[in-house]
Amino acid sequence: MSDTNTYSIRVEPTKESRLSQVDFNNLKFGAIMSDHMLVATYDDGAWQDVAVVPYGNFTVNPSTSALHYGQAIFEGIKGYKFADDTISIFRPEKNWERFNTSAKRLQMPEVPEEIFLDGLKTLLDVDRNWVPSQEGTSLYIRPFMFATEAALGVHPSKSYTFAIITCPVGAYYSKPISLKVETHYTRAAEGGVGFSKNAGNYALSLYPTQLANDEGYDQIMWTDAKEHKYIEEAGTANLIFRIGDSIITPHGDTILHGVTRRTIMELAEKWGYKAEQRKVSVEELIDGIKHGRVSEAFAAGTAATVTHISRIGYDGQDYELPPVEGRDFSNKVLAYLNQLRYGKIADPFGWNFII
Repeated sequence: MSDTNTYSIRVEPTKESRLSQVDFNNLKFGAIMSDHMLVATYDDGAWQDVAVVPYGNFTVNPSTSALHYGQAIFEGIKGYKFADDTISIFRPEKNWERFNTSAKRLQMPEVPEEIFLDGLKTLLDVDRNWVPSQEGTSLYIRPFMFATEAALGVHPSKSYTFAIITCPVGAYYSKPISLKVETHYTRAAEGGVGFSKNAGNYALSLYPTQLANDEGYDQIMWTDAKEHKYIEEAGTANLIFRIGDSIITPHGDTILHGVTRRTIMELAEKWGYKAEQRKVSVEELIDGIKHGRVSEAFAAGTAATVTHISRIGYDGQDYELPPVEGRDFSNKVLAYLNQLRYGKIADPFGWNFII
């Protein structure tokens, strides 16, 4: 991380905080925004006017290129409050790295470390009272960037807006979820943009997810575009399975390389498990559930954290996973991450970025 800040970050405090209007005991995910946001503009080949300003609307020209050609990317990060009121962000440098990987793939300018990380630090310092302290809560942090050139014609935009907004949240999923194996619709293809966190990946998921919801499932389990034979990820998170004594996650350039997923696999290896990133076929998963080799299955992501999977629907039949109470690894890793991110135990990895 940068020791010097070559960008001046202007701070414009809000005239009236909305903090007193928030019921922190009843937080709906993504519904209540904090007082301020970070905004930076890119024009004439350079980043400029980096500022923390009151949360508010953008003025958008009807011909803004993001609306027509989809140059829009984002990230998801969480901030936590320790018992002593210390504010910490979990591994934001990995989100910065992935953000720029997405930017490069969509032909957008990379955001400098000073703007992303120092800007994030400044924003959270201004809005530190928005970080909730109740158990199971956090501050969800959404960095995003979109093209702003007001011109039609398929070409990379010449101007962009980068911003960070935040909101206090509770749990994204409040219970174990059910997934339907998707064998018709496709999320991403090899050589495409599946590894990037771009808006289009989520837009194309909405219709098939609604179809799965109509059948009684919470989310989709995506499979590969070519054969629908190999498992990729869930609608809003990565997937991790315990098959035998191995902790396994699907891997490939169609899959988002999640920070939570990476963290869990690093912990699994450190704790002595065989940690594998490889292709996982639907056949291997279903056969493993039938014969008791699959003892744990869960979704992992910034929003989802660790969310147990209760059942999987495939080819007209449901397959039940073992009871959550007996899932040693996923329960252990969730408890460990909660203790680590809330500052209840020492951080031997340096993953907590203190504000």
